[in-house]
Amino acid sequence: MVIPVYEEEENLRDLHEKILESVGSSNDGLEIIYVDDGSQDGSFGVLKSLAAEDNRVKVIRLRRNFGQTAALSAGFYHARGNIIVTMDADLQNEPADVPKLLAKMDEGFDVVSGWRADRKEPFLTRRFPSKMASVLISKITGLKLHDYGCPLKAYRREAIESVNLYGDMHRIIPAFVHWNGYSVVEVEVQHYPRMKGQSKYGMSRIFKVLLDITAAKFLNSYSTRPIHMFGALGFLSMGSGVVAGIIVMFQKYFSDVFAHRNPVLFLAVFLFLLGMQFIVLGLLAELLARTYYESQEKQIFLVKETVNLPATELQP
Repeated sequence: MVIPVYEEEENLRDLHEKILESVGSSNDGLEIIYVDDGSQDGSFGVLKSLAAEDNRVKVIRLRRNFGQTAALSAGFYHARGNIIVTMDADLQNEPADVPKLLAKMDEGFDVVSGWRADRKEPFLTRRFPSKMASVLISKITGLKLHDYGCPLKAYRREAIESVNLYGDMHRIIPAFVHWNGYSVVEVEVQHYPRMKGQSKYGMSRIFKVLLDITAAKFLNSYSTRPIHMFGALGFLSMGSGVVAGIIVMFQKYFSDVFAHRNPVLFLAVFLFLLGMQFIVLGLLAELLARTYYESQEKQIFLVKETVNLPATELQP
């Protein structure tokens, strides 16, 4: 199991007890990797205590808060099992659902994604944006899931190793592995309201999701043939310029009809083209960033220390 941790001191011991109850305290094949993503509270102290009590507990402490994608990437790198289960440390997921995910994998699926059908969170600020994001991601990626945001998932090692994670791409890992030819299925899981600690997510993640989807679609569909995308945008821009020019001609030769020229038209065209340029620059930056990291085999995280892991595995 890989569990990102960010300032969840109050939940960690209860979570660990639930995991042992659900997966089985006598399961020798169990490996629980907690990744402390730069917590400033006492989370790391609790994790060290758990690791001292149970050598199946591995702890990775990152040098700072790199984000959930980097924390998962660190956990994936150090995991040794053939099946890797991920979940959050906030006790909103039910560890008792893990056997359900594993049973589904026994049917031959490569990825099993949780679906919080009865989600216990505010509708307007959490459930509705999440639902809209899942619908949008499903449309763009071609993989229909009810709940892309559910952190409770199970992956076969070969499926997760086929994906290089950057930015905040952890939300759409199932889409990446689906594009790589692996099978993905969804199962209903339980969900609870947060009882301790504070949520680390805000409304700003909606915009991050939209940008991540755009980047993912570009990298999957156009990374080897970018001219198909940029050429289309170029023709669209030129077409917009032609339309704007025609409107200007009508204003000039039919001034009796267009007595008052509207500068808003030109402002709209300018802002539209400027917005497209920003998006294109962002996509090019994404491509360059991935080329930089992959060409030098760099990781998106830095490890400060580990517990119950060999010293040679401190940093890839």
